[in-house]
Amino acid sequence: MTIDMSQFIAVFFDEAAEHLANLEALLLRLNVANPDAEELNAIFRAAHSIKGGAATFGFTDLTEVTHILENLLDRIRKHETQLRPEMVDVFLRTGDVLQGMLAAHRGQGEVTPEAIAQVTRELTSFSNENKADLICSRLVIEIAAGDEFDMVAVLRELSSHGEMIDYERGDAVRPWRFRIASSQPSASVLDSLSFLIDPVRVCLADIDADAGYGLFAPAIENSSADEAYGFFEPLPAHTEVDDGYGFFAPLPAKEIQQSMTEGNGFGFFVPVESLPAHDTVNPAPEVAVPIVPELNRRSSDRVVVDKAPIGDKSDTSIRVSVEKVDQLLNLVGELVITQSMLAQNALQLDPVLHEKLLSGVAQLERNTRELQESVMSIRMMPISFVFNRYPRLVRDLAGKLNKQVELRMIGENTELDKGFIEKLSDPMTHLVRNSLDHGLETPEVRLAKGKPAQGNLTLKAFHQGGNIVIEVSDDGAGLNRERILAKAKERGLNVSDSMPDSEVWMLIFEAGFSTAAEVTDVSGRGVGMDVVRKNIQSMGGRVEIQSMAGIGSTISVRLPLTLAILDGMSIAASDELYIIPLTFIVESLQPRMADIKGMAGRGNVINVRGEYLPLIALYEIFNLPSKVNSFEDGIAIILEAEGQKIALFVDNLLGQHQVVVKNLETNYRRVAGVAGATIMGDGHVAFILDVAALVQMAQQVSSPNLIPLAA
Repeated sequence: MTIDMSQFIAVFFDEAAEHLANLEALLLRLNVANPDAEELNAIFRAAHSIKGGAATFGFTDLTEVTHILENLLDRIRKHETQLRPEMVDVFLRTGDVLQGMLAAHRGQGEVTPEAIAQVTRELTSFSNENKADLICSRLVIEIAAGDEFDMVAVLRELSSHGEMIDYERGDAVRPWRFRIASSQPSASVLDSLSFLIDPVRVCLADIDADAGYGLFAPAIENSSADEAYGFFEPLPAHTEVDDGYGFFAPLPAKEIQQSMTEGNGFGFFVPVESLPAHDTVNPAPEVAVPIVPELNRRSSDRVVVDKAPIGDKSDTSIRVSVEKVDQLLNLVGELVITQSMLAQNALQLDPVLHEKLLSGVAQLERNTRELQESVMSIRMMPISFVFNRYPRLVRDLAGKLNKQVELRMIGENTELDKGFIEKLSDPMTHLVRNSLDHGLETPEVRLAKGKPAQGNLTLKAFHQGGNIVIEVSDDGAGLNRERILAKAKERGLNVSDSMPDSEVWMLIFEAGFSTAAEVTDVSGRGVGMDVVRKNIQSMGGRVEIQSMAGIGSTISVRLPLTLAILDGMSIAASDELYIIPLTFIVESLQPRMADIKGMAGRGNVINVRGEYLPLIALYEIFNLPSKVNSFEDGIAIILEAEGQKIALFVDNLLGQHQVVVKNLETNYRRVAGVAGATIMGDGHVAFILDVAALVQMAQQVSSPNLIPLAA
């Protein structure tokens, strides 16, 4: 039966990407001067696994590159070649090239032939070092008769291990025989062939010699080709080729044919049934056997199950497409809304007459919340998926900037929504690059300041309340207040020397703002930090900065735990209901008329403990009829976004809720000042306010008539 291997290609791509990520992580933490043997073995296994999968699916370009890489890593772990820092650099570049080749095969990019040729030359150059000192051997490989195999692939594979001398064709009875001159162990050659042909069909003999073909002992004069081509001692005159080629005891032709047909040892092994019952047989070493996924599984499902042996208590894992998880989360959200509606209607029932019904509704609420939390946890991923890409970035960038940097990562197992994982990459990259370029000083400057030559860059993640906080900290020079203010005045920004540090630091997020003395390929163009703030705000988060001159800086990113469900405050404005995300709310208060002032052309402001904030009425933003006659009849909610604060005037606060976010654009269209919608327990739709947009709209809306109404 022919198996369609294309259905497993998606799984191979995912696993190869994981092996490459593991390979890079191991290389980055490898101690070049004294490498750990287990880490070297793990690096070798990663390359070996990629090569095996690539060969299985016919990706010859991947196979050829990883084969050279694998051989070099094999020599390093066997102490045949000394590991050097420049080798690690080449290995990392090879990983980049392999990543590009994988993307090309997936139709998601391309890699230039020059890049492949370059890393191949560099790997080959390392592989050829000290080859003259290696002991070469004659290897005779026999492939037993059976199913056909890819002759060209076998010849190419064997040639990559040494010099191909010759080969003899096989038939239904006679095995194929190949002879090569190789400096590699026979086990390594056999291992490489296992990806092309069933290992049980291969017999490999290692016969050492001192010279010949420049490497082996001279052939005996007048020896014929049938007498081992001058590589072996002459066989007795009565020995025939069919008698085991001089390596095995002769077998009857009938028995050979039967062995070939039944596949019970190919005539090389004694049948198990013939062993005496009382003989003690040493157990064979354990061999890891790859598990083949179910044949009827569709490749689009992209599901891989790691099956543990019966009785094994180890965890099992399953890989499921994100679309299925999102669909499940959406259905659970609908269930939460339905349960909330039932609970709302149940409040109108008599608790004495409907005790059992109300008890069931309460139990449904508990189960629904547990189900909701469990489904949400499926989308949660450790932030290590983001952090793990930065050791390589820091290593490469530090070398380019001639800086010594130690990267520390804390809280790598802190979990957050997968949607944030995908969106955090670019903002975090900008923050790390800016800390390296602008924050940390060169070794000479640090030593002159009495600091260690090596700087520290720390990535830290932790939960705080209903949020996740990610910090990028360095012990560098810190932000320069005077330079930032001077640059802001030069660009015409509304700043003053009396501004608090927290507001001054936020100026670096303005579009086109940069204090770099010169533009480099790393930074200095004023592009990046404004994108960081926009991306973080699009996820419902905010950015904060703490800095001290000569001590260092810390940039904190605060995000909600998930995009699908958020904690919000429900408020009333006129006859409408709105939700404000709690992450943007600083405080709420009841205004006093004495604290409200009118400013010509800029509307009203409110004095909150000495700080004057714009006072904006929500019903004016959305053109709703007013239900109050005075500011003192409503509530002012202090909101903060984009480093600015406003006071949002509403009719009333209704309560705190955990709401399921619905995309308004998908179901209707984009509305200014609205980030989404949700369905409340009574079935009404409530809009979720876009606080960042409201802050911008606050500069265009004025309320000149409210103060006279309160007079």
